[in-house]
Amino acid sequence: MSARACWLGVNMKQAFDITGMTCAACKTRVEKATASVDGVAEVAVNLLKNSMEVTYADESPDAVARVNAAISAAVDKAGYGAEPRAAAGEGAQSATQGGVSAAKAAREAANKKAAEAEMVMRRRLIVSFVFTIPLFYLSMGHMFSWPLPACFLGHENMITFAFTQFLLLIPVIAVNFKYFSGGFKSLAHGAPNMDSLIALGATASTVYGIAAIYRIGIGMGAGDIDAAHMAVMDLYFESAGMILTLITLGKYFEARAKGKTTDAISSLLDLSPKVATRREGETEVEVPLEQVQVGDVLVVRAGQAVPLDGTVVEGSAAVDESALTGESVPVEKRPGDGVIGATISKTGWFTMRVDRVGDDTALAGIIRMVDEATSTKAPIEELADKISGIFVPAVIGIAIVTFVVWMLASGDVSISLTHAVSVLVISCPCALGLATPCAIMVGTGRGARAGILAKTAEALQTAHDVKTVVLDKTGTITKGEPEVTDMLCASGVEANELLRVAAALEKKSEHPLGRAIVSRAEGMGLRVAEASEFRQIPGGGVAGVYDGTVCIMGNAQLMHQHGVYLGEFEHEAERLADEGKTPLFLAVGAGVVGVIAVADTVKPTSAAAVSELHDMGVRTVMLTGDNERTARAIQRVCGVDEVVAGVLPEGKEREVARLSGEGAVAMVGDGINDAPALARANVGIAIGAGTDIAIESADMVLMKSDLLDVPAAIQLSRATMRTIKQNLFWALIYNAICIPVAAGAFSWAGLTLNPMIAAAAMSLSSVCVVSNALRLRTWKPRFSEHAQEEASRRFLPEDEIVVREIAYKLPEGIQNTLERKEPFMEKTLHVEGMMCQHCVAHVKKALEGVAGVASVDVDLDGKKATVQLAEDVADAQLIDAVVDAGYEANMA
Repeated sequence: MSARACWLGVNMKQAFDITGMTCAACKTRVEKATASVDGVAEVAVNLLKNSMEVTYADESPDAVARVNAAISAAVDKAGYGAEPRAAAGEGAQSATQGGVSAAKAAREAANKKAAEAEMVMRRRLIVSFVFTIPLFYLSMGHMFSWPLPACFLGHENMITFAFTQFLLLIPVIAVNFKYFSGGFKSLAHGAPNMDSLIALGATASTVYGIAAIYRIGIGMGAGDIDAAHMAVMDLYFESAGMILTLITLGKYFEARAKGKTTDAISSLLDLSPKVATRREGETEVEVPLEQVQVGDVLVVRAGQAVPLDGTVVEGSAAVDESALTGESVPVEKRPGDGVIGATISKTGWFTMRVDRVGDDTALAGIIRMVDEATSTKAPIEELADKISGIFVPAVIGIAIVTFVVWMLASGDVSISLTHAVSVLVISCPCALGLATPCAIMVGTGRGARAGILAKTAEALQTAHDVKTVVLDKTGTITKGEPEVTDMLCASGVEANELLRVAAALEKKSEHPLGRAIVSRAEGMGLRVAEASEFRQIPGGGVAGVYDGTVCIMGNAQLMHQHGVYLGEFEHEAERLADEGKTPLFLAVGAGVVGVIAVADTVKPTSAAAVSELHDMGVRTVMLTGDNERTARAIQRVCGVDEVVAGVLPEGKEREVARLSGEGAVAMVGDGINDAPALARANVGIAIGAGTDIAIESADMVLMKSDLLDVPAAIQLSRATMRTIKQNLFWALIYNAICIPVAAGAFSWAGLTLNPMIAAAAMSLSSVCVVSNALRLRTWKPRFSEHAQEEASRRFLPEDEIVVREIAYKLPEGIQNTLERKEPFMEKTLHVEGMMCQHCVAHVKKALEGVAGVASVDVDLDGKKATVQLAEDVADAQLIDAVVDAGYEANMA
């Protein structure tokens, strides 16, 4: 997988830091104020991150500056603050830094700001408890027969008793004055929010308590002790103090829980190393990552993180890419292979040429994509926004009605005020506002860690309702590169010699099938000479002279044109073609010596992915421009429900449009020809190793290029949507039940709430919503047993070729050219250092590369390698080959 500027690039958007928001009503107010500014095309406010993303109608610098100023003024007028966020690389940061370093700096600044805010909140909480606990003890002590100082007991001390409570409340109000300043400011702007509810409830309790102090003084002055005693019963200072303290406690826990929702992005940022080892001439210098430029050569040793994206120049290593792609098995990297920044070199040593820095790196793109996805709005969030827009005014209205009704019913101001204040403080617009963004942020971050990138919240939501998954064939279901799958040899012909001659003919060919044959021969360590008098035969194959004999290689039509008798090979070739493979005949002189089949093989997990989708109730359709015969062969292997073959790009788009009429469709592809269909589908899913335009057109990107991530993406979407619905249900049902209870609708059954319990319930509601969203951090894809069984199989293994001998006698004069040669002798080596089957493969490959070696058998348990020789080979040559591969050897 390589980073691509098109899908890692930045759209023309401006991020703003918003201050003063406390609930969903605030979020709605800020969005409306910003949307009303001329020049704003789109706006999305994120309550969780206290941020806003604005898209401009006119992207010219002058227009953007004008709109930014107008946005700040409009938001300020609405009672909040909006400040444009500095772009990466501005200020003290260098122009080359950008990318992860800039994001890390911004995140560190945000974390510092959050830590300071948490410290302030903790201080407020401590002060609140220090004064609220004695306030509560003093006000409620007589009810529970708690011991109190004599100065607070008796009718003669009623003023002392009441005024001391008031004095204890003052520090609590002072340290939490933000609720009052913000709440009444929002109320004055005609946009009441959660702070308004808290401020109204606490103010009502405080004012009523102060009025009670005056009533006590008047009663005692008039000698009416009973009236003064009744007034003492109407003190609500403890309710006001407890409301403010419990709300602050809830806000503190909520802030700590919300901080965990960004753990995924923070952990991605932490992957990037701060320094790199740069090669400068013959020396190695450790430099800050920001100083590394494109073209620099860096050194990476075992255990170190790859600093940036680039290409291996020398050396080799096993690189763990799991943090970015979710692939748990380390990937072998050799010269010419690409490496991704922030992956970990587990073993080996290599140097790399830096290809991308800053914003162009894969890690920077992933972080940006996750951050942008969490800043977008899922369609389901619109429900919460609509409710939030009228929620707080409605609650204030319910509180007023509650007070009036209870006054008419009871004539008791104390009872009426208790119910009205309870309604104000138990209502929780925060839970509504946090329900969706919390789940989206955690779900998107968890998906990123698993190699599933959702570009928008809408894509993450839509995927849960997918009924049909449309799959491209080449590069999606299959590997996208042809490889040798079968070799059919005539009697007496050795398979390696058949492949060696075929590779010699195809060595000068540029055709993908010919390159696959050459690649297989070189991969097996065969020494491949070049055939002379090479000729490319259009539509047929190739021809040349090998070892003094004219040889041709190609399809059956080419063989017939040259009068070559195919015999049993023709029937076998038809069978291979029915399996979706391309059979290539090799004729030496006038006779066929074998057939080599080449195919774009099915990925090992494709059948498992299709099986899992079936188990999930999702229909699968394969769209391909290939012929019907090949498409049906692939269908038999992977089990898709329907095949549509021979379709052009516009045909793919039409098919997706047709299927969309039967339910939500996800299109999975990787090529330029898939882009129209990806854009047309309800959810476009691009394979991470695909083309730029395919990834640009898609809504989701699968970093591993593994089809099993398609059902995993749908599972993630379903888990996220399930969490969102649970959160919304809790937020709505909580308010639907608690507001009537607080209003006293069930007082006839003895069910009532005092303001202190109401405040505790309100705080708990928000914490529950955030905590429920955090459960998504433990999400993992879960596949059925059937799918797991399919995944364990390897259709058309890449490391094994089906080799069969066909009973076919070669014409006279040809038999001796490729006949199997008897081994000259056998030698055995004792090999130390082999740990696994990968080691066995390395030793075998090294020995097979020695000229004169016919075959090699390596025994891991016996620590030995048995070599069959076609000619005499010196012991030192064999030992040197094993030592060069990294192991110790001696002749047994």
